[in-house]
Amino acid sequence: MHTLIASPFLTDFVVVKPDAQGAVQIGSDLFDELLVASSRPDASCPQWLVDAARKRWDLDLTSGPLAQLVKVREPSPLGYGRASYEVNLGCNYKCPHCYLGTKTFEGLAWPEREQMLHTVRDSGALWFQITGGEPTVDKLFPQVYTTAWDFGMMITLSTNGSALHAPRILDLLTERRPYRITVSVYGASASVYDEVTQRSGSHELFRKGIKAAHENGLPLRFNLVMTDRNAHELDEMKAFAEDLGVSYHVYSKISPTIYGGAETLPSQSSEFLHTRKPFTGCGAGHTHFHVDPFGLASICKVGRDAQFSLVEKGLDALRELAGVADSLMGRTGGCSGCKLSGSCFTCRPLAKLYQTANAPLERYCQHGGR
Repeated sequence: MHTLIASPFLTDFVVVKPDAQGAVQIGSDLFDELLVASSRPDASCPQWLVDAARKRWDLDLTSGPLAQLVKVREPSPLGYGRASYEVNLGCNYKCPHCYLGTKTFEGLAWPEREQMLHTVRDSGALWFQITGGEPTVDKLFPQVYTTAWDFGMMITLSTNGSALHAPRILDLLTERRPYRITVSVYGASASVYDEVTQRSGSHELFRKGIKAAHENGLPLRFNLVMTDRNAHELDEMKAFAEDLGVSYHVYSKISPTIYGGAETLPSQSSEFLHTRKPFTGCGAGHTHFHVDPFGLASICKVGRDAQFSLVEKGLDALRELAGVADSLMGRTGGCSGCKLSGSCFTCRPLAKLYQTANAPLERYCQHGGR
C-alpha cells in the first residue's frame, strides 16, 4: 500500500498523505519526474521528495522504491478535483429530517460499481466523499472503500458512526486510513438520540463506534445536527466533542428531500431558523460532481435535474455537467418576476427544492417577504 499520493489537482500538482492534513505543492516538472520514475520498479524516491516528506509528515521514504511508497496519479483529460458517491439510500436509522426521503437499499452490482469507480478515478478526482444513506451498512462498502483508496483518492467517509466498532469496518479504516470521518451527531442523551433516529439502541451503537474510532486514532469530525427534538442538548453535544478533542460543525438548516418533499421541514428547530449565508457560487459540475447509487452523475447532491450514467457513458457523462451547471445556476424557476432577482444569493437548485415543497419563503430566500 502506498504511503503518499502524488497527483494533479485542478491546475496544480500536489503530494498528499492519505490520512493527514497539509500538502506539498510541486511544479509540473517535478510531477513529471515522479510519473516517469514510478514506471521503473527499482527507482527510489528523489531526494527532494525524501526531504519534503520528512519535513511535512516526519516520514522516511528511503525504505523502499518509489513505486511502492508513492501512488502517482495519471493526469486526467477532464481535471476534476473532487467527487462524492452515494453508496446507497438505505440506512439503519429513520430520522424524520433526512433529506434523502424514502430509504431503500438499491444500487449497482459490484462489476458496475467497479467500472464507475474507474471513471471517477479517470476524471481526476483526488478528494472523494463516500456517503449514503449509511454507507457502512452497505454490503459492498468494503470493496468500494478499498478500491477508491487503492486508486489514490483522499477519502472522507460520512457516517452516523453506528458501525465504526464492527471489526470489518474498523480493520478496514485502520489499515487504509481515511483523510476524515465525518460523523453526524443527533443528541447527547440516549433518550433524545434514539428519538431523533427513531431506532432504539442507536445511541449505544454511536457511542461504541466513536469510542473505537477515537481509541484507534481515526480522524473524526462531528456534524451536530440540530432538529426540533434535540436543540436543547446542543451545549452537551458540543461538550462531548470538545472532551474528545474533535472539531465540529453545527448543522441547523433542514432541507426538503431530494425529490422536493416537504415531510422533513417540520423537523426544523425554530431556534435555529436564521438567514442562510449568501450563496456566492460554487464549482458544481465544473470542479466537482456527485454520483448516486445507480451510477448517475449530477453536478451535486442537490442539483439532480439532469443525470448521466457513468456506467454507460464513462467520461463522456461528465463532459455534460458543466453546461448543466451553468443552466441550473442561471434559472429563476418559481422566482420569475421577482424585482430583487438581480441581487439573489440563493443556490438555485436548492431554491427549487424548497419551492417544490411549498416551503415558507423565509426558509430559503434572503429577501424574505419583501
